[in-house]
Order: sequence, then structure tokens, then C-alpha cells
Amino acid sequence: MSGLAVFSLKFPSLLKFDEKRNEARIRANLQSLFGVRQAPCDTQLRAVCDQVNPAELRAPFIHINQRLYDHRLLENFRYLEGFLFSINGTGQFASSSVCCPQCCQRHHRNGPIGYYHQLLAAVLVHPDQKQVLPLFPEAITHQDGESKNDCELNASKRLIKQLREAFPNWPIRVVEDSLFANGPHIKLLKELNIGYIISVKPEGQESLFEEVKDRFFKHETEEFEVLGDDKIVRGYRWINEIPLNKSYPDLQVNFLDYWEIRDGKEFIFRGLPRSN
Repeated sequence: MSGLAVFSLKFPSLLKFDEKRNEARIRANLQSLFGVRQAPCDTQLRAVCDQVNPAELRAPFIHINQRLYDHRLLENFRYLEGFLFSINGTGQFASSSVCCPQCCQRHHRNGPIGYYHQLLAAVLVHPDQKQVLPLFPEAITHQDGESKNDCELNASKRLIKQLREAFPNWPIRVVEDSLFANGPHIKLLKELNIGYIISVKPEGQESLFEEVKDRFFKHETEEFEVLGDDKIVRGYRWINEIPLNKSYPDLQVNFLDYWEIRDGKEFIFRGLPRSN
């Protein structure tokens, strides 16, 4: 409970929590909100919490979000006839001296080894909602029996399957960056009946953009541009059912090119939208 209090009371670190835990106001909050009469020091807190498998913390996430869904309290988060799950990686810990068996390693050119932990986070989002609702994350750590570091792509294989298992009846659309615009990942999404909006970049998808360019010159794309009441020009160009790349010519995707022109500057988004 003290570990949860660190986050709920917004302490920036365990050290700060250790410094403040015996102050009267903090002790009152710990007792009234978390039932903690005497908070442990940061060393003891680490010794206890470090042994907890992150997977054991998923049950409350699943239970709370499913209850919200069952009672139709997530209807304001529906978008594109489903729910948008934004998925991205973030760093948790990095050190040149402190490590554990689950640490990934980064070998620097000048010799030293860096140790780090990351996680892949999934949150429920809506473009018109300021709030986001966290779903359970997947740890990016050294996997048993593996010689290579774990990574976002490997973690995504685990997380996507676990999200579908946890919420089998939800109409899900994942929102991901260009790292996930690859054949195996998109095939997995299709197998799990999960829609997607994945951004793409020319430098990472050369054959895809060559195909788009070829279709554009053949007038096989749909396109229009409008000037909004806010004086922003918005443009759309799209193509349905084109090959992802030369490695996966049979994997058909939709391509969307969107741009805005405001204050004389152009902003561009390119992505692969697909309903499930």
C-alpha cells in the first residue's frame, strides 16, 4: 500500500517519499487513505516491491475497466465505432552500476555497460477527451532463456494478445507509431480482430510510398481539401487495399495522407487506418 501511495501522492521518487513519510500530514494521509500506520523506508519498500511480478497487478486494471464498460460509463470514449488504445514505450530505470537479472543491457562504445528497464503502456484515449484511462502495461525486461534484449516489438506481441484476452468483446482500435508498421504485427492484429491506426514514414516504408506515388500519378487515389471556419486548410488523400511492402505483397492495407496548413505552415500525418 505504501508503494501505491508513492504514486497516488505524486512523490517524484522513493527517496523523496522516505524523506517525507514521517511528516504529520503525510502520516495522516497514509493512515486514512491507505491504512498504513508506519510506512517502510525506501530500502525495505524496494526489497518488497521488487519481488512483485508486474503481471500480478493486471487484475485490478481489468476489473475496473470491465465494470466501467458493463455499466456503459465508457460511451464518451467511443470513437470510430470502437475504443482507441494508444500504445507506446517509455523508460522506467537506467543505471551504469545498479542492475538486476531482468535488466536489459546497452553496451557503449567506450566500454561501460548501461542497464535499463522499460515498459510498453496502453491507455484508452479519445481526441476530444482530456482524460486518458490506463490499461495494464507490459514490462520490457530481459526474458528468461533469451540472449538478446527485449524490445517494444516483442513486448507488443505479448501485450496485444493479453489485451484481447482481457477484453474479448471490446471493439478495439490500436494507435501506434511507425515502429509497428510491419507485416508480422499487422497480421497479428488481424488475427485478433483488432483494428489499427499506425503512422508510417517514407524512410521506413519506401516501397509503400512508391506504390502510393504510382497510384497518385495514375489518378487512382481519392483526395480533397477544405478550408475550415478556423481558417485552417485540411487535406485528405487515401487509397484502399494496397500492398504493405515487397516482403508482404499479399498483406493489403489502407493508406491515409492528411495535412493541415495553418499560419503558413504545413503539418502532415501519414498512416494506415483499418477497422477490425
